[in-house]
Amino acid sequence: MSPPPAAYAVVVPTVGRPCLADCLAALAASEGPEPARIVVVDDRPGPPAAPLPLDSLGGLADRAAVLRSGGRGPAAARNTGLRAAGEPWTVFLDDDVRVSPTWRADLARDLDGASPDTGGVQGVLRVPQPADRRPTDWERNTAGLERALWVTADMAYRTEALRAVGGFDERFPRAFREDADLALRVLDAGWLIRRGRRRTDHPVRPAGRWVSRRTQRGNADDALMARLHGPDWWERAAAPRGRIRRHAAVAAAGGLALLLGAFGRRRAAGVAAAGWLLGTAEFAWARIAPGPRTRDEVGTMAATSALIPFLAVWHRLSGEVRYRSAGCWNGGADGHGGDRA
Repeated sequence: MSPPPAAYAVVVPTVGRPCLADCLAALAASEGPEPARIVVVDDRPGPPAAPLPLDSLGGLADRAAVLRSGGRGPAAARNTGLRAAGEPWTVFLDDDVRVSPTWRADLARDLDGASPDTGGVQGVLRVPQPADRRPTDWERNTAGLERALWVTADMAYRTEALRAVGGFDERFPRAFREDADLALRVLDAGWLIRRGRRRTDHPVRPAGRWVSRRTQRGNADDALMARLHGPDWWERAAAPRGRIRRHAAVAAAGGLALLLGAFGRRRAAGVAAAGWLLGTAEFAWARIAPGPRTRDEVGTMAATSALIPFLAVWHRLSGEVRYRSAGCWNGGADGHGGDRA
């Protein structure tokens, strides 16, 4: 007689986006062993504007609970869910994913096949892309999730491993780098993390034309990662290093052109301005060339490419200052977050 499947809880942090209903419905419709517990963490600040669609869970609704985390970000929301989970495995799903029809059965196989020293099993993400045109810059960026390690859009961790390292570091305020930080701490604690076989769709969420400006805030999180895990964290996490060094050079050229111009050094200012213009043009074309090249996309890429180097450098420097004395995370899953020197 085969042993019973591993018991697991599902934690879904949300800010009440409409996609949550589709996420919960897909989880309920999936075949396989049911989760022992479903914790939906409402991270909307202030009083909730509308109830969350737990009825989308159908027959699983009686296993669900809603907790509130006060708008403190996805890391704090996941820790709130983790504190309520008592099962051997805690599975994190983002509210904008849709698990496959066989996801629960595939998850059971992933967990049952995990060795005792396996602390985490990552799901396989698919980001649907448009079939009738080239993807936009935003769509290509989202598609990078398919290759990323340890993405908590679909990630199962042993609850024991999570609590041993203190859960998610709540100093990461965005859905960015908090998953890599956690995974590196789990690995440093002696656990293994492997990729499973279950599959989950991660649709590209709607975003305004200026979304790439907002994403530059993640450069501050990169500064925190370097402080916590050393300068080689990029290699350990197999994360793309990005263009921060080129952005710094382009921003410096633009700033120098303005400064020299203010002091009447027109020729030198012209040389610096030319460097800024060439760097900006190269960056814009790198984003425009693989895309659909519509009028709106080209205009957006041109405008944002002129601004991004300055924003990226600003956020990186602000992160270096803000986290200059940051120590290791010392809690969160147990409700006592903080630093450790």
